[in-house]
Amino acid sequence: MWLRRRGCLRPAGCGVEELRRRRREREAALRKARREQQLISKRLLRDDAPEEGEGGCVAVILGQAEIQQFLQLAQRGTEEKERERALVSLRRGLQHPETQQTFIWLEGSMRTLVGLLTSNQALLQLEAARCLHELSHSEQSAVAEACLPATSYLLTYLSGHSSDFIVNNALLITHGALSTLGLLLLDLAGAVQRTEDAGLELLACPVLRCLSNLLTEAAVGAVGEQMQLRDERVVAALFILLQFFLQKQPSLLPEGLWLLNNLTANSPSFCTSLLSLDLIEPLLQLLPVSNVVSVLVLTVLCNVAEKGPAYCQHLWPGPLLCSLLGTLAFSDTEVVGQSLELLQLLFLYRPEAAQAFLQQSGLQALERHEKEAQLQDRVHALQQTALHG
Repeated sequence: MWLRRRGCLRPAGCGVEELRRRRREREAALRKARREQQLISKRLLRDDAPEEGEGGCVAVILGQAEIQQFLQLAQRGTEEKERERALVSLRRGLQHPETQQTFIWLEGSMRTLVGLLTSNQALLQLEAARCLHELSHSEQSAVAEACLPATSYLLTYLSGHSSDFIVNNALLITHGALSTLGLLLLDLAGAVQRTEDAGLELLACPVLRCLSNLLTEAAVGAVGEQMQLRDERVVAALFILLQFFLQKQPSLLPEGLWLLNNLTANSPSFCTSLLSLDLIEPLLQLLPVSNVVSVLVLTVLCNVAEKGPAYCQHLWPGPLLCSLLGTLAFSDTEVVGQSLELLQLLFLYRPEAAQAFLQQSGLQALERHEKEAQLQDRVHALQQTALHG
């Protein structure tokens, strides 16, 4: 919220506290949106009647070439309906034991299916789960065992969206789950450095998600120091995994960045680790990946900046200002809004950065957003801060 006074705009109430409050509100909205993206239908698959193929014909046995074609369409189809139809065809084929055998021996097939299960499109998630359902009911033990990599993801979805399946998070925390998961994260980071096996990202994702969820619990602040994550090696390990995801499966980058956000939100020590390990520039290099990734990167940087002048001294001078001028050119309002928040914090604690911003045509970058309803108040306020301090 911004108030006008004598022709100027200023933050309502205490500047820093108001910025923090609004950021927390936006983070809560982001978390809600994230949960909604992960939702998949809970309709019981086993209750479905046996389906028939197109034109009323029973689904046929699929060969290797056909399975590959359907998986490629499901991954890279230009339209969501086309991708969904490919998975439906695959699922029908997987009703046959012969197709099941061909599927599990086809290199990369299960990895692709799990990747679709962890996508952010509910219809694709549902069809991928149905494919796994067909495989899991196979009478052949090798087929059922091939489904094991998907188990943790299915449990994650169930526990995240149904009160019947939730684990007691407070109890897990008091029994040292944070430390245990932190050690597992270190092991995974070591493993990806020793091997090029792209399947490791499927193991890392549930660990990241569980850690992120536990860190949002109120019980985290109540347990003793020994129960909490207090090790900068966790931050280093997380960045190793982020680089691995960037190369192997960029769609998993948000999982790692959510964890980094939750680590740094209320912890000066983790913000210090981020700075002492010189990880700001590697973080900025993730900005072009996607709008979702950009928002999360900027949110983490806001977590660092709001800790005060000593932290902002490590953010500027440096590449941050140039990167923010780049994100101000984005059309996505969330990316631009988070950029404005970060600039406001930076100018608050490092007034010299405002002068550099003006010298690099910062006002012109702001002008393009002056008429956007969701941004104009913050744009005007930042203009005033940059010009008048």
